[in-house]
This record gives sequence, structure tokens and C-alpha cells, in this order.
Amino acid sequence: MWQIPAVSNRPPVPEHYVTRLRGILQGFPQCREEDAWAGVRWRVQGRTVAHVFGGEDQRFRITFRAEPDEVLAFQHLGAPYFKVDWGDNVVGILLDDDTDWEELAELLTDSYCLQAPDRLAAQVDRPDD
Repeated sequence: MWQIPAVSNRPPVPEHYVTRLRGILQGFPQCREEDAWAGVRWRVQGRTVAHVFGGEDQRFRITFRAEPDEVLAFQHLGAPYFKVDWGDNVVGILLDDDTDWEELAELLTDSYCLQAPDRLAAQVDRPDD
């Protein structure tokens, strides 16, 4: 029987990152935390809002969903932002001591609203554009 390969070369996500992300994401209606193939992810009705994981380079990343114009902007900004080939609207940020958590909270709010059904997204306060 085929088994999923081990991801032992990926470090576990530090609890302080998970705790901080949980503080942002658990406030969204029906947003659920779960273990992922690597790291931790948050989903709403089966759709991934955010996924935090350690990379083979021992750095930590969070991926999320963004509007098409934001995806293009992230591609051109470079580090700490990056584009992921997991879908047209998946982008990410490297997490480190310089992470702007206020900006990340806004990006995760947008990601949730893109992934959630309209009736749930309407319950979320979004920053003014």
C-alpha cells in the first residue's frame, strides 16, 4: 500500500506562530483549525483560508488567498512575499521577527472573505480599502 512520504525534513511550526495566527483566524465564523500534511491550516467549509508550515530550508511560511491584482503585486514585491503554484490566488509570506502582524491580519481577513460563503463573509469587519 502506498503511503504519504514523511515530511521529517520540515520543522514543526513554533507554537508562538500558531498561537498568534489562531488569535486572528478563530474569530472568523466557522473557521476551523486542523493539522495539515505539514504544519497547521485553517479552513471554512472545506476551503483553505491559511496554511502555516516549515520549509525544507527551515524557514516558516504562511499561505493564503488574495485577489488577482494583489497576487500580481506580491509576485513583484519579492521577499517576504511569494507566489505559490497551489492555485491562481495563493500567495504567501515568510514569517520571521520582522513580520508585520497587523498587515498579515488584514491579508488573512481578505483571504477568509474570499473563501467563505457570502453570508459568512458578510459577518466579518474588513479594513477600509
